[in-house]
Amino acid sequence: MRYAVRCWECGREVEDPFLDACPACQGALTVDMDLSSLEGTSLRDLRSRPLGVWRYGHFLPVQSEPVTLQEGGTPLYDCGRLADELGVREVRVKFEGANPTGSFKDRGMTVGVTRALELGCRVVGCASTGNTSASLAAYAAKAGLGCVVVLPSGKVALGKLAQAMFFGAKVVTVDGNFDDALRVVRELAHAGDLYMLNSVNPFRPEGQKTLAFEVLDQLDLRLPDRIIYPVGNAANIWAAYKALKEWQSLGWIDELPMLTGVQAGGSAPLVMAFNRGSDNFVPVEGPETIATAIRIGNPASGRKALRAVYDTGGCMTAVSDREIIDAQLLLGRREGIGAEPASAAAVAGLRRLLDEGKVSRRERVVCVCTGHVLKDPDAVMAQCGRPIATEATAEAVRKAISQGPVPSL
Repeated sequence: MRYAVRCWECGREVEDPFLDACPACQGALTVDMDLSSLEGTSLRDLRSRPLGVWRYGHFLPVQSEPVTLQEGGTPLYDCGRLADELGVREVRVKFEGANPTGSFKDRGMTVGVTRALELGCRVVGCASTGNTSASLAAYAAKAGLGCVVVLPSGKVALGKLAQAMFFGAKVVTVDGNFDDALRVVRELAHAGDLYMLNSVNPFRPEGQKTLAFEVLDQLDLRLPDRIIYPVGNAANIWAAYKALKEWQSLGWIDELPMLTGVQAGGSAPLVMAFNRGSDNFVPVEGPETIATAIRIGNPASGRKALRAVYDTGGCMTAVSDREIIDAQLLLGRREGIGAEPASAAAVAGLRRLLDEGKVSRRERVVCVCTGHVLKDPDAVMAQCGRPIATEATAEAVRKAISQGPVPSL
């Protein structure tokens, strides 16, 4: 498939494959796919391949055999009890925790690491709040590449840190937040020490756009009214917009669902920009939230994300940590879906927008839950309390479970 890497800001074609920004204006880069060879085709033509990222290989900018762990093909749950609880017509949850390393990041990494091999790279690296590092470490191991991850000290959930170390990455923690870690990795990449696979790399979002492809595929092109994403570094919601525009350009869909972004209240620069009606955002210094995966004050794809929201008639909102935890428990105890806190932000945002009258209760909504509950076990245990300890007799256990109501919401 033919493509060009271009500056999203000025449109200039960028030929150096190791750049992460436009050399002329420092704008973000994006991949412009030439889809002319797909004219006259339909979604049915793709369905000979299993559901997953590489079903959509015609839309991905790599030529070689992919480095894959069979990512994608994640469930799209019809959540009737959740819809009843929230008082909305229909809610589906796209559960990305079912990916190989437990988050949506695997979609981007299968493409990004494949591209690294095409370029002859030996070492890949990233800055991360956790999920990116876990995913990159696994795909680097599969590809036989060295892997370096730089994390903000004390800001990464244990489940994610354990994964990165287990898969053999060299893990370095630095004083500061995610934005500081990203600055360091960029410097290392520019010096030639590694190939950076954060989402500023334009090939990463190409893999992530398959999430939106799958949602439409699983619904047999019966478009939802709205798709809601948690927003941290903001590449995911931009990737969804890019995916939808590509299928619209082929005539596979006529209109676009409203793309809606949710940020944590302590880390919400894009929400503040949206509330002003602005295309530009002011970074948040020292972002804080229990939802570590979206604890990012200066999102690299922030302006792209705002474009995605504005152009589809969507909106953005911020939710508190308490709202996030309540939504996480609601997902688990109404639908049996185990999502990490950042994932639950999508449901928390839906609840807030419904209560504020900004989302119609007649809508059909898809909430994207980006990562598995076991990514952040400490957050779970802090909310759920301790197990009941008792003697090993039926009488003692019977007495223990009779004290107080069965836990529920």
